[in-house]
Amino acid sequence: MAQTRFFLTAPGARARALSDRLEAAFEDDGLPIALTEVDEERGLKEVSLYAPAAEADAVAARLDALLAADAAAGLPGFACEPVPDIDWVARSLEGLSAVRAGRVLVHGAHERHRRRPGDVAIEIEAGLAFGTGHHGTTAGCLEAIQAVLRAGRPANALDLGTGSGVLAIAVARLARIPVLATDIDPVATAVARANVRANRAAGLVETATATGFHHRLFAARGPFDLVVANILAGPLMRLAPALARHTAPGGAVILSGLLARQQPAVRAAYVGQGLRHVRTIARDGWATVLLRR
Repeated sequence: MAQTRFFLTAPGARARALSDRLEAAFEDDGLPIALTEVDEERGLKEVSLYAPAAEADAVAARLDALLAADAAAGLPGFACEPVPDIDWVARSLEGLSAVRAGRVLVHGAHERHRRRPGDVAIEIEAGLAFGTGHHGTTAGCLEAIQAVLRAGRPANALDLGTGSGVLAIAVARLARIPVLATDIDPVATAVARANVRANRAAGLVETATATGFHHRLFAARGPFDLVVANILAGPLMRLAPALARHTAPGGAVILSGLLARQQPAVRAAYVGQGLRHVRTIARDGWATVLLRR
């Protein structure tokens, strides 16, 4: 998909403040934001935001409005440039090693030789859906899932925002229980379904495209003894009441997709719904939160 990069250079403190504002403003959109050093001697940093080219005009208008309302007046406007149409997910994963989290090994086809006896090996190639196992949040979720299963065997599970399907596959293969895997993106759902079949979990994992908790499958399959939601902080906080209602008493909830600094607010949203914090796993600057209802 063709991309447009919006960028602006500013003194370090102002650039960092602007980057924080962009993260808050575009959190629900999932648009990548980068903060890079461009002139260390002068203390200048560049703030970049990447958006689909088809949405460039709408994003530009939002950026203009954000700067107009910014208390730090005097910043220049965002410049923009096209980004080559490259599969950045595949490019970023070229040459990366397999990821191990406890008994689970997530790997590409080129690293099948890394499998060991007793591994739950999940083969996921770079593709359109987020969640390959190389991301700190996915690895943290795999660790938390195994902690839950060491404490007991749930009867059913939900993978909310399944992406590539790796977490649903892991639960199904580790616990041998039925798993509902949903995503708001039909492309992600199709990718997850293909990965589920390829990893011999089709008999246990059902995939569906669903927004929020309105799909009939949630009522039909819930409440869930284990819920895994590796999405974004904002949506997780908004979903807290509904997610808590769909969790069985005593059930485990694993939340991720969180920067370390976002963890306290997300955790508080779920504690406010009657869940108890069990532990937080920090990995590569990201946080995975385990709670119990």
